Amino acid sequence: MVDRVRTSRRGLLGLGTAAVAGTAAATLSACDSKGSPRSAPAATVAFHGSRQAGIVTAQQDRLAFAAYDLTVSGSPAENRDALRELLKTWTAAARAMTEGKPVPGDNDIGAAPPADTGEAFGTPPANLTITIGFGPSLFDKRFGLADKRPAALADLPHFARDNLDATRSGGDIAIQACSDDPMVAFHAIRNLARLGRGTVVMRWSQLGFGRAASTSDKQETPRNLFGFKDGTRNIHGDPKQLDNWVWVGKETDQKWMRNGSYLVARRIQMRIEAWDRDFLTDQQNVFGRHKYTGAPLSGGNEFDAPNFHARAADGSAAIPPTSHMALAAHENNGGVRILRRAYNYTDGVIASSGELDAGLFFLCYQRDPRTQFVALQHKLSRSDALNEYIQHVGSGLYACPPGVTSDSGYWGEDLLA
Repeated sequence: MVDRVRTSRRGLLGLGTAAVAGTAAATLSACDSKGSPRSAPAATVAFHGSRQAGIVTAQQDRLAFAAYDLTVSGSPAENRDALRELLKTWTAAARAMTEGKPVPGDNDIGAAPPADTGEAFGTPPANLTITIGFGPSLFDKRFGLADKRPAALADLPHFARDNLDATRSGGDIAIQACSDDPMVAFHAIRNLARLGRGTVVMRWSQLGFGRAASTSDKQETPRNLFGFKDGTRNIHGDPKQLDNWVWVGKETDQKWMRNGSYLVARRIQMRIEAWDRDFLTDQQNVFGRHKYTGAPLSGGNEFDAPNFHARAADGSAAIPPTSHMALAAHENNGGVRILRRAYNYTDGVIASSGELDAGLFFLCYQRDPRTQFVALQHKLSRSDALNEYIQHVGSGLYACPPGVTSDSGYWGEDLLA
């Protein structure tokens, strides 16, 4: 088996030959001659289901997100056929990868590139989920799908303080790959991009680390890069809340979206250095919570309901009305909620300032963005004390269709029927 692995002389520079051969042998020994794992890995999330995995799934630690644009140039019917074939190919690949298998195809023909890029061979999927969404631009004249565009997939408006980069926004199709292993998540979007070559190009991408939300009551609340617990009051698997606020039901004007959800992605740049110079009291007033315990400033423990009528010793509101929590709380927004699924990110240094390019890659799912994210963000963008330290620099909106229920099914099947 080892003799079949060829490594260039350049690839051996600085490495021991025995070490390279040993690594290759260890990797390939976990696979059969087709590159398939010999035993099923334990940490898997079911791909099939009436709803897509990766939405209410217990949030994994790592994210690889990518938006793609289609490059078709035929008639609407021809373009729909190309889109259908792409989605069938992607679905088959996603199904295999979430099961811990390589991308379907030949992986041991020396005279051809292998079907799978190989960096995740022998690695368990680590709860990999791959979730797809369709952007508003997919419903233009290229595919003849204008009459299939849901009313809820209305373009997001411009919000106060937005400074969006067009090269980090939008896209015909979005893929969200989440896993507890960063290589596995990256492997997913890399291979989908490769399989789609000639039909799609990657428009933009984002890697995320250290989840900044929890979607299960079995998960501890994580912290964002400002050091505060993030997502304490998120929806944690309550079926009634999920039906009310996350899953699209019979109310939709497009039947193909039933059991789907709408994803909003926002790249939120944080002014880390400025924040780090602020006093603890000011930081806590910005969020409306104690930094270390996560408890609301009105008292109690992290998960206690905040008292927005409580007064501080000087008579002022214990929780400032311009704090992030006060403005976002469902009690102050007619009960409106969203499902957060955010991640921290860092992308080096901002050239113009020399500051860290880091922040929150905010992902949220909802039944109707118009009455949920848009309504909340209009309010936050105008009055949130946190705005002094953040800026929204990327944005995307996507309709995530229902799940795939059989081996012969594919993403978006009802849309293209």
